[in-house]
Amino acid sequence: MHIGIAGNIGCGKTTLTRKLSEHYGWIPKYESVTYNPYLEDYYKDIQRWSFNLEVYFLTQRFKDVLEIAQSDEVIVQDRTLFEGVYIFVANNKAMGNLSDRDFQTYMDLFNLMMSLVKAPDLLIYLKSSIPHLVSQIEKRGREYEKGISIEYLTNLNQRYDDWIANYPGKVLTIEADDLDFENRPEDFALITDKIDAQLYGLF
Repeated sequence: MHIGIAGNIGCGKTTLTRKLSEHYGWIPKYESVTYNPYLEDYYKDIQRWSFNLEVYFLTQRFKDVLEIAQSDEVIVQDRTLFEGVYIFVANNKAMGNLSDRDFQTYMDLFNLMMSLVKAPDLLIYLKSSIPHLVSQIEKRGREYEKGISIEYLTNLNQRYDDWIANYPGKVLTIEADDLDFENRPEDFALITDKIDAQLYGLF
């Protein structure tokens, strides 16, 4: 089974992925952020490095979904293949950070990959407001994220909401602003109760 954790930068995807893997004994798949060779360059010059960054992410996520498809385990994934395409690449294209040529090359590659993989069995969307995202990004203090603009986050948030509204699979939306599922067991329990209801028909 494949569980995907979706949401904007700073919403808590990695934390929730870790917590769920510990709680359920699921296998975690984390996004390749800390060792992405393009990430720091990207935030310094988004237009120059968009194509490189997005192709790298696409390649890593494709490797992950191939492994997931071949596994009999329950795997929880920090950000899905689809978000890279429908949120981040679409946003960079709209902002003029990807040329028509690069965008078409990227989409050709993505469509080829999609002939070999399927969507997650359950998508968990951590929905967060911009003030909450900004607070969380500042709190974790990653140097390369200091240049992220409010406009950029706002555009991503809108694309997330539009994508989720039209998502064809099973989605569980979690309003994340008032939750501290890292430090408050009762908040984490609210999430696991909802997941149990979705997966096992409990509650």
